[in-house]
Formats: sequence, structure tokens, C-alpha cells
Amino acid sequence: MHIQIGYDIVFQLNSPTTVLGALSVHPSRAGDLLAPEQVVVEPNVPWTSYRDKFDNIITRIDLPAGETQLRLRNSAVVRDSGVPDPVNLNARQHALDELPSDMFRFLLPSRYCEVDSELLQFAWNQFGQTPEGWARVQAICDYVHGHIRFDYMQARANRTALQGWQEGVGVCRDFAHLAVTLCRCMNIPARYATGYLGDIGVPAVPVPMDFSAWFEAYLGGQWWTFDARHNVPRVGRVLMARGRDAADVAIATVFGWHRLDRFDVVTEETPAP
Repeated sequence: MHIQIGYDIVFQLNSPTTVLGALSVHPSRAGDLLAPEQVVVEPNVPWTSYRDKFDNIITRIDLPAGETQLRLRNSAVVRDSGVPDPVNLNARQHALDELPSDMFRFLLPSRYCEVDSELLQFAWNQFGQTPEGWARVQAICDYVHGHIRFDYMQARANRTALQGWQEGVGVCRDFAHLAVTLCRCMNIPARYATGYLGDIGVPAVPVPMDFSAWFEAYLGGQWWTFDARHNVPRVGRVLMARGRDAADVAIATVFGWHRLDRFDVVTEETPAP
């Protein structure tokens, strides 16, 4: 199958400033692009890209004095298998002494995932008796899916996992942050992921299209995709970036005052060219 992806984002801002953004498809999916992405930056100022420590492609835009608006556009078509997220019920949880050293950064607290909070004791009380491995991560997804009520109108950029748990409401990033935190509390390495996920193979949801957030858990020697918001394997997931939490993978980080004036995202199945 083929999926049309893209966005049109406009910021008002004070300049001069620098903007960093995870604006491109992740390198692991670059081979599925039918043609290179068409990232357009307006005004026409020089911009560069680099790989960060999580292997994401980060775009850097340096805006000179006098520029008060930034528009970011992109369009591409991605080839996708059309197969739902893989499931491996036998994937096992690793003992701590088995984990590669670079996995421990995905067990530590991070900006939005307060492992060192009351969630630690709650996690062991809630999930300590569940079977280790895939079943335990799925139990965490089941809990988060039932505990948080999705409400697009109550999105808040600074809501942490602990606050999402206390408030019981949020958007996909809040589901992902809470699930990541509970996994880390149970010594399961977990990382945040973001990208495109359209209503492909499921009834359309009557809310504006947005980028989606999910998470990955390290089991049986590899990373597996989990989605606490939808809580079922989905078709057409296109990864853009992954990190410890949303702070590592922001679509745009603006250094200074800014206001979001437009935010349109497209991700939908399209006929083959």
C-alpha cells in the first residue's frame, strides 16, 4: 500500500532565533519513500540537517533579524507493507544484568517520565504479579488505555506522566509517557516514538489529524511497538523520531517566544502512482 504524508505548519516568532525540528521520516523508513521528501522552509533561509544521538534526522533553521514568520511544509509518499504492528507473545523480559549498557538510559527518569515518583510503588503494586515479558507490557497498555480519557481539547504540552496519571485525561503523547514510565518502573527499557498514523483500516476519528505518539519496549533482544492509546496493532505507522520522551523528538523547538498559527497534518492511504 501507499501512504501520502505531509504537513503545513506556521509559527509567528521573534527573531533572530534558531528552530530545531524532527521534520523528516526516520532513517529506518527512508528506503520506503517513493521519492525524497520535499521539505520546504519559508522564508527561503539556509537550513541544515544532522543525526542526533537517537539516530533521528533533525533540521536546524537559523532565522535572521527581521523574519517574524516561519512556515514548514513537507510532502511525500511512503510504501508500506499494510501489515499490522508485529506481536510476539513469547518475547521475554531481560534481567538487569543481561541488558546492554546503552539500554539503561531508557530505564532512567526523563523530562516527562518521572520514574522516581509515586508511580514506582504504584507500578510494582499494580503489575508486580503479572507475568514478565510481553504480557507485562500488555498489562501496562491495558491499564493506561483504560485509565486515561482521550480529549484533544485538553492537550497540554507540559503535562508529565505523573500529571497524566493524576488527571486521567490527555492525548496520545500522555498515553505514551505514562506507559513508558510504568515500563521503566518495572525495569523494562522503553522509549517514546512519534510519527504519522492515519485512520487506515479503522473508522475515522472526528478530530483534526495530528502526528501520533506511541512507544517501544525492549524485549527478547529487540524493540517492539506498543500503542497504549489505541491498544491494538495498527496499519500504516510511519516513524519520524524516537527518544527518551517527547522532549527529545519535538516536531519543532523554537528558542524564544513563538505562537503556532497553523498546524495541518496529512496521512492517508493513496493509490499507487
